[in-house]
Amino acid sequence: MALKSCVSTSYRHLVESGILPMAAMSNYFNLEEIRKARKISAAVINISGRQRMLSQRTAFFCMRLVCSQNGVERAKLRGNLLEAIELMEKSHRDLINTDSSINLVSRPSSTVEAMYFEAPLYLDKQIREYIDRIKALVQVPDAELRLENPHLLYIVEAAGGELLEAFDAVVSQYQQESEIEQVEIDLKQVELYQESCAATAKAEAQAAQLDRALCELKQTQAQLLHSEKMSSLGSLMASIVHEINNPVSFIYGNLSHAEIYTQDLLHLLRLYGEYCPNPSPEIKAQIEEMDLDFLVEDLPKVMSSMQIGSSRIREIVKSMGNFSRTDNSNMTLCDLQDSIDSTVLILRNRLNSQIGRREIQVVKNYGKLPAVECYGGQLNQVFMNLISNAIDALDEAAENEPNTALKISISTELAGPERVRVRIADTGLGMTAKIKERMFEQFFTTKEIGKGTGLGLSIVYKILVDNHRGTLRCESEPSKGTEFIIELPVQQT
Repeated sequence: MALKSCVSTSYRHLVESGILPMAAMSNYFNLEEIRKARKISAAVINISGRQRMLSQRTAFFCMRLVCSQNGVERAKLRGNLLEAIELMEKSHRDLINTDSSINLVSRPSSTVEAMYFEAPLYLDKQIREYIDRIKALVQVPDAELRLENPHLLYIVEAAGGELLEAFDAVVSQYQQESEIEQVEIDLKQVELYQESCAATAKAEAQAAQLDRALCELKQTQAQLLHSEKMSSLGSLMASIVHEINNPVSFIYGNLSHAEIYTQDLLHLLRLYGEYCPNPSPEIKAQIEEMDLDFLVEDLPKVMSSMQIGSSRIREIVKSMGNFSRTDNSNMTLCDLQDSIDSTVLILRNRLNSQIGRREIQVVKNYGKLPAVECYGGQLNQVFMNLISNAIDALDEAAENEPNTALKISISTELAGPERVRVRIADTGLGMTAKIKERMFEQFFTTKEIGKGTGLGLSIVYKILVDNHRGTLRCESEPSKGTEFIIELPVQQT
């Protein structure tokens, strides 16, 4: 009964003091809003870009239809043209009517609507006229198809002139509006993160006043663990947005379609070269002006770069998922080296060169380790705190000694038949003996106010020693860097 009374009193104190509401801060970093906005933006840019691609594609089909002397091929091209303009009409209707099936939940902006229905672009009118011309050309009998056909001349001129410029303007406007929307979301996340930092600082100051009784200490430790993890996740938000914000709208929404369109266009060009080796002077002039050989050579390289960007995004998302997992109720077998790699990938933006600081080199020397029985999420937090501290130390070293080497060394090895060892070392300024004595104390920090909570290393120590029956040692001297040495049992039972 005494313990129950003590816990109740502590809980009431946490509520009244404002520490407990910190748990609600986890809602501030829900990525669903960002994900939804990007999905909508990608859909809009994808469809508007598809219209542009289709205008080019139909123009090539029309030219091929007129130039071809093969009746079977002409029949196939007519079918292709009808399919393409049907898709073009559907894309146009979807954008104008805000079709929910393609993730559009609101009408286009007034600026975009003006581009479709008002001067000077009148894009809606241009699209309908362009589609009508193609339909008319498709109905022309084979015997009457000529290069001077007025429908063909209109289609070729529009696809390379006013219609193309109008499509480019609309796609550019959609992209600009998407970027503005993303900036607004990013600013909101920054504001929420600042609120989180302020609330965390307030919680820490109030927690320092709590009684050191066992029940209250456990309540405080649990809250501080939560607050520290939320602070770490919040500080990563800027890095994640920086990594994926630029490529996601373009690569995620357009990569698969761009690959198909690219192959179709290149195939069409090859067929055109085979069947029409001597095009008209106008086409020859256009080929020379656009440097067609270079375009055909460079386009696959561009697609390859987009593939690399897409793979990069998947790696980051996967690493974030690994880092954010919650498995504090049951231990599982984990690969420590995978956890380290995920943490390094998440921190890649901080490792890259910054203003006034070179890139930080990460050197890995991994031994062959067995899977370790542990709380994977907690060990991810350990690696995150230790590597983040190493980066902070190197930032300070670069500021005070610009010529110092900037390197983080991470090694793993067996420490015995049933134990593993992880070493994380940096080439920073090191620590004095006085700082080493207090480094694992709660609320002790050498960082400026607002940059450190004084909880990171104390939580790391608790996770490794109390929760995993491991050890944590630190070797450091001034001007000789710092090394943390972790040892863990392979099995906890």
